[in-house]
Amino acid sequence: MIEARRSIFSRLVAGAILLSLVLLAGLWWLTYQTVSTSLQEAAQAEVDVDLAGLADIYATGGQAELEARIADRIALTPVEGSASHYLLADDRGMVIAGDLARWPALDPRVSESGVIAIGKNSQGFARAVQLGPDLRLVVARSIAIRAPLLSSLTMAFAVGGAVFVALVALLGRFAALGLQRRIERINLAFREPQDGSGLVAARRSSAGDEIDELAAHSAAALARMNDLLAAYKDTSEQLAHEIRTPLSHLDNRLVKALAEQPAAEIARRLVEARAEIRRIVQTLESLLDIAASKAHRGDRSGLAPVDLSALVTGICDLYSGSAEESGLELRWNVAPDVAIAGDERQLRRLVTNMLDNALKYVPSGGRIAVTLDPGPVLMVADDGPGIDPRDRERIFERFYRGRNKSEEVSGSGLGLALAHAIAERHGLALTLEEPAAGGLGGAVFRIAAAA
Repeated sequence: MIEARRSIFSRLVAGAILLSLVLLAGLWWLTYQTVSTSLQEAAQAEVDVDLAGLADIYATGGQAELEARIADRIALTPVEGSASHYLLADDRGMVIAGDLARWPALDPRVSESGVIAIGKNSQGFARAVQLGPDLRLVVARSIAIRAPLLSSLTMAFAVGGAVFVALVALLGRFAALGLQRRIERINLAFREPQDGSGLVAARRSSAGDEIDELAAHSAAALARMNDLLAAYKDTSEQLAHEIRTPLSHLDNRLVKALAEQPAAEIARRLVEARAEIRRIVQTLESLLDIAASKAHRGDRSGLAPVDLSALVTGICDLYSGSAEESGLELRWNVAPDVAIAGDERQLRRLVTNMLDNALKYVPSGGRIAVTLDPGPVLMVADDGPGIDPRDRERIFERFYRGRNKSEEVSGSGLGLALAHAIAERHGLALTLEEPAAGGLGGAVFRIAAAA
C-alpha cells in the first residue's frame, strides 16, 4: 500500500480519475443549466402564446367569451400541478374566473413575468397583462415537470460518470502497470548492475519511445560502469600483488636474519622493521577495502541475510578476554534476531574496527558498552578521553588522527574511515554522537540506517 502511494504511476492514475470527475461535474453543471434554461424558455414561450390567444378572444368576443374559454381550458387540465393555470380578476384582484386562488405579485400594467406558487406544492412561470381598465389576466405554465426531468438527467450522469471513471481507472491502471514494469526493469538493472541482461532485452524488444531511450542510455551507463569496476578491480589486485610480493620477500629475509641470532640491538631493529612491514600491508589492505566499499556503495548485489545479533555477540565474546587483560570492562546488550542484508566479512570488520578503536584509546580501568537494537541500531560507547570538538568533522577521513590520540598508540588513521565506508556500502550511517546524560561520557559512535 505504501509503495502504491509512492508510485508516480499510481499518482498519474489518481490524477486522471480526479480530472475525469472534475470534467464530468463541469459537464453535468453545464447540461443542467442548459436544460433548465431551455425548459424555462419553453414555458415562457407557451405562456406568451396562450396569453396572446386569450387576449385576441377578449378583443373579439368580450369578457363573457373569455371566461368561457378559460373555463374550457381549465376543464381539460383541472388538477394542481397541471400544465396551464389562469386567473381573470378585476383591478382590485378579486377573482372572476380561473383556477388560481389569488392574484400573484406581478404588475399587469408592465406585463411583468416571473415564477409564482401554484397551489401548495407547485411552481410555474407566469405573465400578467392588463386587458382593460378594470380587468387583468394572468396565465401560468407549470414547471413541476422540470424537477423529475433534471433528477433523471442527474441520475444518468451519475451512472454514466461512474462507468466512465471506472473505465478510466481500469485503462489507466493497465497502462500504468505496463510503464511500471518497464521502469522496474531499469531500476532492477541499477540495483543489480552486474546483470543488465533484462535491461538489454527490454531495450531490444521495445517500441522506441522515451522510456526505451532511457533504457538504452541506462544500459550503456551500466556497461561502462561495469567495465570501469572491472578495470579498477584488476588494477587494484595487480597493484596489491606488486606491493605485497616484495614486502613478503623482505619479511622472509628479515626472518632469516633473525634466525642467525644477530646482536640484540640489530635484532630489535629487525623486529621493528617486520612490524613496519605488517603495518604497511595492513594499511594497503585497509585502503583497498575502503575503495572497494565506496565503489559498491548503494549496490545491493552480493549481499545476503546476516544475523547481526549473533555476529556482534560473537565478536564481543572474543574481545572480552583482550579487554580484561587491558584492565577494561566490556559490556554488551544485544537484542535477539536482528538481521541485515550484507557482506558478513565486511560487517565483522566494521564491528571489530569499532572495538579496536575503543580498546586502543580507553585507558586502563575504563569501560566500553556495546548495544544492538532492532533497526538495526548499533552503539559503541566508552568513558575514554572522547573526541576533541575540533576533530569531529574530520575523524572519518583517511589517515586523520585526532588531537586526543597519543603518539604512543600505533595506528594508521584508517580504522574509522574503513568503518564509515563499510557502513555506507550497507546503506548505514556511522556518526559520532554526543554522550547521553548519565552515560559513559567518552566517545559514542552510532551505526544505523541512513536517513
